[in-house]
Formats: sequence, C-alpha cells, structure tokens
Amino acid sequence: MSSNYDVIIIGAGIMGCNTALQLARQGLKVVLFDKEAIGAGPSGRSSAIIRQHYSNKLTARMARYSLDVFQDFDERVGGECGYTRTGFACVVAADDQDGLAANVALQQEVGVQTELISLEALAEIMPAMATGDLVSAAYEPDGGFADPYLTVTSYAAAARRAGVVLHQGTEVTNVRFDGDTVIGVDVGAKRVNAPIVLNCGGPWGRRVAQLAGDKTSTIDVPIDSCRVQVAFFRRPAGYEADHPVVADFVNATYFRSETGGLTLAGLVDPSEADAVVDPDRFNENTDMDFELDVGERLIRRFPAMESS
Repeated sequence: MSSNYDVIIIGAGIMGCNTALQLARQGLKVVLFDKEAIGAGPSGRSSAIIRQHYSNKLTARMARYSLDVFQDFDERVGGECGYTRTGFACVVAADDQDGLAANVALQQEVGVQTELISLEALAEIMPAMATGDLVSAAYEPDGGFADPYLTVTSYAAAARRAGVVLHQGTEVTNVRFDGDTVIGVDVGAKRVNAPIVLNCGGPWGRRVAQLAGDKTSTIDVPIDSCRVQVAFFRRPAGYEADHPVVADFVNATYFRSETGGLTLAGLVDPSEADAVVDPDRFNENTDMDFELDVGERLIRRFPAMESS
C-alpha cells in the first residue's frame, strides 16, 4: 500500500465512489477505504428512484444534472446503471395542492421537464390508479428508477480506471492531525498520508467524524442511522408491464415497478427517522406489521393489487 496521496476518502458508497472518480479525473491521486465492500450500505440497497421533484432549488438543480448522467451513463461513467424510464407522478389532496404547484414552478425554473396534469391525464398514464380522493398531480416523463448496486459498482470501476486505489475490507482507525491540519489516517498499523480526508461514511459518518477527535475534544456531527423498510408485491395478471413511479402524499407511500412483475413500496413518513439503529447491528428483515400496513396503503391507490 502506497503511503502518500492527495486525497483520502472513507466510505465506498455512491458518494465516496463518485467523489473519488471526479477527483481522479482532475488529476489527483486518490485512495478510497471501506471497512466492508462497495455499496454494502444504503447505496447498494436504495429504492433508487430517479426523480427531479424537490422543493429546494439547489436539490432540484442537482437532480436535473443527475438525470443527464443516468440517461448517458455509459458515456459519462461507463458500465451499467439499470436506468428504466417509467415516468414519475406525485399526487396530492387539497391540503397540498398549493405546495405542489409551487414545487412544479420551482422545478420548471431550473429546467426540469415537469407539469401539473389533470386527473384525467393521470388516469391515461396509469389507468389502474384510483384517483377519487385526489385533487392535483404533477408528472415528469423522464422519471423512473435505476439498479442501485449496478450504479455504485459502475462508479467504483470507473474510479479504478481513473487511477483510484480502492481498498475494501479495510477500516480506517484514526484520522491524524498536525496541530489543526489533517495529515492522514491510520489503517491498523499502517499510516497513510494526505492533506485532505473526506468523510463519505453515510450511516457511519458520525463514527468517522469522531475519529478526528482527541482525548480532550470530540467531533460529533448530527448524523443518526435509521432503519427504513420496503416491501415487494407481485402484480396480478394483466399488470405485468412497468408502471410509473408514484409518490402518494395522501397515503404517505411511494411505489415503483421492479423486475419480475413486482412492485416495490415504502413509506413517505418522517417518523421513520425516529427508528435510530446501529448500522452494524439492526434487523434487516421487514416487519409483518409494516408489510400489512404498506400493502393496505398501496391497494388504496392501486386497487388491482388486492387480487395479487
């Protein structure tokens, strides 16, 4: 293992691998460490929805740029990302109608191809959707989903091609300083040097930040890891074709197509963030109560699923 680099990155999720790639393309000497494997955390298990519907202008601009990357992935990154264009619909009741309209206006301002559509037009896009309790809908035709594991591993492979040294199963145990200046990290008994150390630890980001503390001070960043569940449901005969991604703010759910005639569903519920867990030790199975709950919510919007 070489000892001297321009940048050390901790965490080989999508943020770490993409950051490593972009820095290497700028001519920097980059090393990337992960205590497990590429995409072993949430990057490889994401619902991987591709949408540009955000209420923050900066985030919407980032999503607009990222869509171009997914649409031209092989040229810009290389490899496969599994981008599947199905369209993305956001549906709301009366209480959220004004907010939806404001979001669409903001997104259009930064170049997102999106619009408010009538419930009749929504029914044409997804005839199986129940619309009786809805007031308004927004639709972006380029929305869809990707394959999360393919995406992150393609970024890792591109980073390697660009010269990044990537170590899996290699835990950083300390971040070293000379006074207030970072000078590198320790990997077991090995010292690796760089004037820049980037924390891309995701759920482990709080622990990584604490490595930069000392006996008299602790760096504590407000990052908590939470357990978020999804469930898969088989679509009935006649509904095998992909359907749009739907963000249903009436039933506080989202759902999208999955390969094999399945639909993936999860919650749009801020209270999920209250389920703080140890990212190394938590229940990775779904709860039966969750499966029943999200299934019932899905059926309200997609009644055909009741016969699946």
